[in-house]
Amino acid sequence: MREIENIELTFLNFDDYQELKEAMIKAYSTMPDSYWKEGQIESLINRFPEGQVLIKVNGDIAGCALSIIVDYDKFEDNHTYKEIVANYTFDTHDADGDILYGIDTFIKPDFRGLRLGRRLYDYRKELCERLNLKGIAFGGRIPNYHKYADKLSPKEYIEKVKHKEIHDPVLNFQMSNDFHPVKVIKGYLEGDEASNEYAVLLEWDNIYYEKPNKKPSTIKTVVRLGLIQWQMRPYNSMDELMQQAEYFVDAVSGYRSDFALFPEFFNAPLMAENNHLAESEAIRELAKHTPAIVQKFSELAISYNINIITGSMPEMKGEQLYNVGYLCKRDGAVERYEKLHVTPDEAKVWGMKGGTELKTFDTDCGKVGVLICYDSEFPELSRLLADEGMDILFVPFLTDTQNGYSRVRSCAQARAIENECYVAIAGSVGNLPNVHNMDIQFAQSMVFTPCDFAFPTNGIKAEATPNTEMILIADVDVHLLRELNQFGSVRNLRDRRKDIFELSKAKSNN
Repeated sequence: MREIENIELTFLNFDDYQELKEAMIKAYSTMPDSYWKEGQIESLINRFPEGQVLIKVNGDIAGCALSIIVDYDKFEDNHTYKEIVANYTFDTHDADGDILYGIDTFIKPDFRGLRLGRRLYDYRKELCERLNLKGIAFGGRIPNYHKYADKLSPKEYIEKVKHKEIHDPVLNFQMSNDFHPVKVIKGYLEGDEASNEYAVLLEWDNIYYEKPNKKPSTIKTVVRLGLIQWQMRPYNSMDELMQQAEYFVDAVSGYRSDFALFPEFFNAPLMAENNHLAESEAIRELAKHTPAIVQKFSELAISYNINIITGSMPEMKGEQLYNVGYLCKRDGAVERYEKLHVTPDEAKVWGMKGGTELKTFDTDCGKVGVLICYDSEFPELSRLLADEGMDILFVPFLTDTQNGYSRVRSCAQARAIENECYVAIAGSVGNLPNVHNMDIQFAQSMVFTPCDFAFPTNGIKAEATPNTEMILIADVDVHLLRELNQFGSVRNLRDRRKDIFELSKAKSNN
């Protein structure tokens, strides 16, 4: 092979036709007369110039990729090649379609082994993303199948190729470029004797595809988190406490944060006025403030244009005491979450009960989940939320010692890795000498990420100063989670052995 001086990806021009024809004849030597005619190439270029590209080495054509856009709903999975290209008229091309359909890709024999085909496929993927199409599809030949046709069905053949028991140069290459087999199509390409006229329908999903929305709003992909590391201090009234809360909401919204996260039991200082009561009675008095606090937070969410996660507060439901929090959205909606696992101390000292409802929340920044403190130490909960599409997990917590904090921190970081999501934790610092059972606090608020090349090597996006009142601002990119799920070094969600274990929510007894 000649020394390579230049590799260039360029659009196909009609002036390239004669050289293109010669390249196709060499590439498809086992399929005589398989080259494209002049009128067909001219039609493709006129209809969809961006879809027709060449790769040139030292100025000579080394390969080509041709494609059209189709409205995929008009075709069944059992379509033939002629149906897709409308008997080579390409009348099926639809600029308003949703799938980029690959109608040809080849590399000349002299240039194989240089991974030039990957460059063509990468261009198609970038084009698909730029045009906001759902994905790429095409019928992939299986040119070695004729050697095994008397022993294996096409499905069995594909399985053996997938498990590296059989080498198929075309199918192996396509799967290594992230295309997944969908089904076998019989009679796909007339005259393809090497494949016994079978083809494998292969697809690549555009993880960045956004369904067209007539509304002006859209779900954000880069989300700014505002974490409030709250200082426990005496307050003379609920109004004074909420004035401090508004100060922090104002601060994080000033940085255009999408979320403000408060800690668990941030309103505990209000119990000081009932310190003469038993602990179980004092916290029930504190619960009387919860409706007014939630109302105030909802007003702040609207006026400061920010989604507020209120940490948690005690709440009475009938005769039972629960640890709950609220997601106050900037559009005015309010949703409730519950602490499912109460600590032994919460149960013993306060008589608190665990909640029963676990769910994700739809926001203008995607799906989020909230687990209060101890709940983050039970991996099943976050995995169920991940199965519902959670991208960001918020963990408001309250810990008195470094031991307790280390449990929350270590478990929260594990949740980020195993569920391919971001995890934000926020706690309280300082002392409350006049509140029984709430006298000391330790916290370091943090934002955790998965551990892969697109993220910090230690899995920590941002961290606050330990035991200091402050805010922590961090941006997280949801697109990186999509890439991780598809192309990560490890893929914890996709690689689960569901043939060995299952996880599901128990049916409610209510």
